[in-house]
Amino acid sequence: MDIDKLFKVPKLPVGSNKRRMPDAPTPEMLKRMKLDSSISEDVLPSRSTLPVQESRRATVQDEDENADTAQGEFAPGGDADYFAEEDEEGRFFGGGLTMEQKEILNIFDSAGGEEAREDLEELSITGVRRLLLRFQRAADKNQDQRSKYSDDPTKFIDSEADLDLAIKMLLPLAQAPVVAYPELVRSGATSRLIGLLSHENADIVIDVVELIHELTDEEVGNEIEEEEAEGSREEALKTLIEGLLENSVMELLVDNLSRLNEAEESDRQGVFHILGIFENLLGFNADLAAHLAHKTNIMAWLLTRIQSKKHDENRGYAAELLSILLQNNRSNRLELGKKDGVETILKVLSQFRRRDPVDADETEFMENVFDALCSALGEPEIKKLFLDSEGVDLMVLIMKDKMQARSRSIKVLDYTLSGSSGTSSCETFVEALGLKYLFSTFMGKQAKRHKDHAAPPASEDTAHALGIVSSLFTNLASESPARIRLLAKFVENNYEKVDKLLEIRDAAQGRLNAVNKDIENEKKALIAEGESIGPEEEDLFYLRRLEGGMFTLQTVDYILAWIVMEDDGIRSHIQAMLNRRNKSLKDIVNTLEIYRDNVDEGDSQPDVAEGSLSQVEILQNLIAFLEAC
Repeated sequence: MDIDKLFKVPKLPVGSNKRRMPDAPTPEMLKRMKLDSSISEDVLPSRSTLPVQESRRATVQDEDENADTAQGEFAPGGDADYFAEEDEEGRFFGGGLTMEQKEILNIFDSAGGEEAREDLEELSITGVRRLLLRFQRAADKNQDQRSKYSDDPTKFIDSEADLDLAIKMLLPLAQAPVVAYPELVRSGATSRLIGLLSHENADIVIDVVELIHELTDEEVGNEIEEEEAEGSREEALKTLIEGLLENSVMELLVDNLSRLNEAEESDRQGVFHILGIFENLLGFNADLAAHLAHKTNIMAWLLTRIQSKKHDENRGYAAELLSILLQNNRSNRLELGKKDGVETILKVLSQFRRRDPVDADETEFMENVFDALCSALGEPEIKKLFLDSEGVDLMVLIMKDKMQARSRSIKVLDYTLSGSSGTSSCETFVEALGLKYLFSTFMGKQAKRHKDHAAPPASEDTAHALGIVSSLFTNLASESPARIRLLAKFVENNYEKVDKLLEIRDAAQGRLNAVNKDIENEKKALIAEGESIGPEEEDLFYLRRLEGGMFTLQTVDYILAWIVMEDDGIRSHIQAMLNRRNKSLKDIVNTLEIYRDNVDEGDSQPDVAEGSLSQVEILQNLIAFLEAC
């Protein structure tokens, strides 16, 4: 069983924090909401009705002195009509629609009146086909007029506005994926949409991007298809995504990233939605990560984007997507190395050496960049690049300065020092005085308090500190100056660090005892019900034990075994402390035997150097020595 992989892989960003665009209106909303047709002339964004040359022009309007009351952010649910609708007695009701949803409905009124609204309310196959037909006619007309009057934008401006309308009218199809998505692909509308990603007007491109983002959301159809089986929606989404991929959607989207100018608000939103599409696609099929990284220029764009001096939402999204691309994907990690990604990431992280992130968003950005680096360090080739770029020295300096990034630097060092490919980094770590700052954390001397953000729990820092010490004992050559300096740390101050190890061991053992009790009760219940407990169930129970304290216990006992073997004074002190707890070295042997029996040599250390002992051999030698004591 590969324990390292289980406990040394950064987690993916939490799904509940996924960046989302507002929901399109549902048929229920339409049935209970009648909009004032008089405002339908004002709903179109100006960028959609202007010629290409003028679509970026900024305007200044007088501020409505009643705007704060009419559009206050405190309206429940962002209801656009909360302060506008009232009955005869003056009581407010509200329509339940946000301003964006209201604009979409007004688009239907202006585009097709009751007929268009009926198509949306029904969302039947007939209604879907009508919407798609309107879209295709609008696209054909715009293409025809643009080719005829390419030098005179006034001749095709109306068709551009119609196309903008037709694209927005497709947004509610996300409410009925089972009906709409197969028809989208069958009718050829999917390929037509992808073709519009090369449209001369960037505003049309942004419309298409927003539509694809909405259609590919993992929760499409949840609002009105509760009776539908989950598999039906997933199958419909799979059909759509396959149709998009067949038309090279990823390549065209990446091309548009460099085309859009984020200084413009509409373009900035377009970039946001493009990154959201990639997250949707990778969430549906993680195997697409390799295609995205190798068939497009996304990696280079992401590395450039995270270097921006000014932090904004898209910079944070770029870091998150980079972390996702590197998760459990060796080829993508190596691609990062080829593009000098390690050097770039270290430059970005160096800014947090002497300052903390200014807010929660920048904190999330920093954590995603650290996680991306940790993922990449799973490869020996990346560890070498990290060492050559003086990454170990930088992480030690970050530890020294005790800012918010301190805990993340310890985590990075835990990754880079592990395995035999981390041997050179172990030596560099000791030479850079890393032991001093590491044991400061290990003994519980916490980083500075931060005004707005709590530091990570001490247990997480301690776990990674234990991992570093474990790697140092594994990789540092016997009798080398670096190893002697490491061992001396456990002797100084009357063995205080040994006592700390034993305290951590007691706490881990207590947690493990509680988990073992629960597991035994579950086993008895299963046997009483006539259920058999096979290898798969035992593996699951073992994983629960690891999470419940066994992993920490194994790491601590591994370190204790090393220092017992290498120093007589430490051995006597440990034996005396264990006797006070009614324990002995035999208890450490029992832990190491379980550790040895569950190590999968084929996967746990793929980078074992020639002539080096495997983890199983090291454990066996430690067990033999302790048994002889």
